[in-house]
Amino acid sequence: MLKFELLRTEGAARRGRMTLHHGVVDTPMFMPVGTYGTVKGVLPQSLLDMDAQIILGNTFHLWLRPGLEVIGQFGGLHRFEGWPRPMLTDSGGFQVWSLGGADGKGRKISEQGVKFASPVNGDKLFLTPELSMQIQTVLNSDIVMQLDECTPYQSAGMLTSEAQARRSMELSLRWAQRSLDEFRRLGNPNALFGIVQGGMFEHLREASAAALAAMDLPGYAIGGVSVGEPKPEMQRIMAHTPAHLPAHKPRYLMGVGTPEDLIEGVARGIDLFDCVMPTRNARNGHLFTRFGDLRIRNARYRSDERPIDPRCGCMACRGFSRAYLHHLDRCGEMLGPMLASIHNLHYYLDLMREVRNALDAGGFAAMAARFAADRAAGVD
Repeated sequence: MLKFELLRTEGAARRGRMTLHHGVVDTPMFMPVGTYGTVKGVLPQSLLDMDAQIILGNTFHLWLRPGLEVIGQFGGLHRFEGWPRPMLTDSGGFQVWSLGGADGKGRKISEQGVKFASPVNGDKLFLTPELSMQIQTVLNSDIVMQLDECTPYQSAGMLTSEAQARRSMELSLRWAQRSLDEFRRLGNPNALFGIVQGGMFEHLREASAAALAAMDLPGYAIGGVSVGEPKPEMQRIMAHTPAHLPAHKPRYLMGVGTPEDLIEGVARGIDLFDCVMPTRNARNGHLFTRFGDLRIRNARYRSDERPIDPRCGCMACRGFSRAYLHHLDRCGEMLGPMLASIHNLHYYLDLMREVRNALDAGGFAAMAARFAADRAAGVD
């Protein structure tokens, strides 16, 4: 079940709305990442308070722990983790890619699927498109992702060639069809998204997008970026690919990125984003603000009475000083990364809200210019 309405456009930027089984998602939207059935250090109520309309779960890790028997007992992830709003689950393809290591020797890819060792106990595992669909059906996520092969930017120190990227992209297309066939066989009532691959080759991206569009899926994602390529290469693919996807379907950029990446993605026609950056950076004392990034570990904040960002309305900024957060970080207190994660996620979600408001008013270009100027000014 997915209904997508394209409400307004400004250039390539799009203002839309998705209706899913568990609720409505206004786009453009950022999805906090909840790898193991939780957004690290953030209570579900805190996510609701900051108006997170959709979150992401990780098929691969939840398959391993706690396993399908436990999650199935709860009727899916929503009840298991206490999340009432929409949820997207990835297919497991990216995790298999990352487990393979720089040389890819940690996995064996065949036409049928991928063999690899469990990072939990070393068990030999075999993930196929059909199994990924079966797992995600048990998870009962609102948006299900096809199993794909994440094409690396380079392997064993060598750049991926056009021939290698083509083989990988074509395998992902065959897996997309198998994912769709199994999704239908299972009678999954949710929405299946395809994933555009093709490495850094624009013509391969176009071929992938055209073949997936012919499958008439409810939505489409751009995968295989932010996998080690230089930033200009990622931006080139991000700029090129969205226009080759159906205009009446939602577009999702996987695993990206910084606040600047989000604004650039919106300008290129992207509707959905996810990234671990807000929470991962928060756990390392790296905070995002309207006026640039703040490293709370710096000694300059030891006695700073101001909030992280005086213009932010999150729990951390309303109730605590930079000095206190600096103290928590230096002492290794768990409240420190919790408050930092709440702030970073609030910032990302508030930025997306500001984008939607600007698109509603026909002022996205002006808003993007102000955003760039503010971020360049730096933290006081």
